[in-house]
Amino acid sequence: MKFDLSSLFGKKVKEIPEVDIAADEVPDPGPMILELPPADPSLDIVERYWLAPPFSYANIFRKDAITLGYEIVEPKVTEKELVVLEETFEQLRATLIYDTARKRGEFGLDPDLIRRVIRSFYPEIADDRLEVLVYYLQRNFLGYGKLDPLMNDDRIEDITCNGPEIPIFLYHRRYASIQTNCVFDGEDLNKFVLKLAQKADKQLSLSTPLIDAALPEGSRAQITYSDIVSSRGSSFTVRKFRAEPMTPISLIENNTYDADLMAHIWLAVESRKSMIISGGTASGKTSTMNAVSFFIPPVAKIVSIEDTREIQLPHINWLPLRTRESANVSGTGNVGMFHLLKAALRQRPEYIIVGEVRGEEAQTLFQAMNTGHTTYSTVHAGNVRETVNRLTHEPINVPVAMFNALDLILVQSLLYDGGRGFRRCLSLNEIQVVDDGVRWEPLFTWDHRTDRFVRVYKESVVFDDIAYRNGWSREQLEAAITVRRDALMDTARKGSSSPSMVGQMIQEMMVQEQQ
Repeated sequence: MKFDLSSLFGKKVKEIPEVDIAADEVPDPGPMILELPPADPSLDIVERYWLAPPFSYANIFRKDAITLGYEIVEPKVTEKELVVLEETFEQLRATLIYDTARKRGEFGLDPDLIRRVIRSFYPEIADDRLEVLVYYLQRNFLGYGKLDPLMNDDRIEDITCNGPEIPIFLYHRRYASIQTNCVFDGEDLNKFVLKLAQKADKQLSLSTPLIDAALPEGSRAQITYSDIVSSRGSSFTVRKFRAEPMTPISLIENNTYDADLMAHIWLAVESRKSMIISGGTASGKTSTMNAVSFFIPPVAKIVSIEDTREIQLPHINWLPLRTRESANVSGTGNVGMFHLLKAALRQRPEYIIVGEVRGEEAQTLFQAMNTGHTTYSTVHAGNVRETVNRLTHEPINVPVAMFNALDLILVQSLLYDGGRGFRRCLSLNEIQVVDDGVRWEPLFTWDHRTDRFVRVYKESVVFDDIAYRNGWSREQLEAAITVRRDALMDTARKGSSSPSMVGQMIQEMMVQEQQ
């Protein structure tokens, strides 16, 4: 494998001077913040931050009044260093891959070994340049090559390559769609998509040129190979997920929900009310489902079913299941959502979480609701009416009578303001079957003029049933909602949005109520 010198662009990272500190003047150790190198004065910089300090960083700059650009900056290498990189790469590949048997996930590179090999080819290399070469070897050997800096950016939601010689585009959590300075040529792109498929343990070839794959760190990749199905040639889209899952506090901090609306959802989930979360592409449906699942009691038995592993729960009594697509042309060995859902029902779960329903598995999901299982799932739809229409018509065809077991539909959307994207819950609705038709009543709606969530209900079948089952009066029901709202607001004020802190807060609340 050869290194493309054109892909190694950027400026040398600024060295940080050493400071002589007396032994009795050692400061309190805190997080080390490296200073970014001076910005190019010709760029109208909007934001800059490290990607893999101290080697790579991002410049987000304004190209014109409405367009932003994303520049990946990495240290340059000389011609001699490039030759050393190639020789070292071949030496490491021969030593570690051909001579060492490792299981998947156990393979790694020892930095000291890399340094020794580099110095064997280039004994007089300076220490700072040695570390730059170590960075590139680890990036290309274990990482994603020139795409690795983008994979290290937690602020990116997805990365898209539409073909060779076309700049890669990304969707930034703050700035929406941005064009980058990262470009693949035809040969490099073909090699890269094959490497991407290999990392996901998938077979990509001219006979199977289109695959969906889960990458080792949890991202989802959709890959096309050659120009068989894409006229521009090989392409890929990587949908990234957060290292830590979204929590209810994260959604409140992002103003996707407010504390009062989230407190109602908390009480509904805790009281085993089934719910469907609907919304368009990239509206955050799965993130919201993951967040509200934090409200499930800690010891409840949970089974989750997904195409790609996205749900991350702090619960111990949780069985995550994933579909499998067989490589056989006949499809023998396929394990779909329908089969996994039927198997899950035999395990007596208290809560069933399904990543997304698209077909026959929806009928089994509603059958599970009607037999007393609490279920959560997502549906691609823009509002409640579209959600009901999708579920009751081809190809899903859920009978209207089964909607008696569905309690709530939550609608979420990705919106734009001034070119920047933001997510909001548009409404929380309770579902009823009246005169052989599905009816819904909004409990909360989002007011786009004030950017606030409005509680619009005076009476609610769902929450009246919760009060009845707990033997509460209307005042006690409101008190239960208020306690949860105050706990969420207090946690949000403290900035405690980590999964462990949120899980601890919810568990403490449940213990207090049982005492």
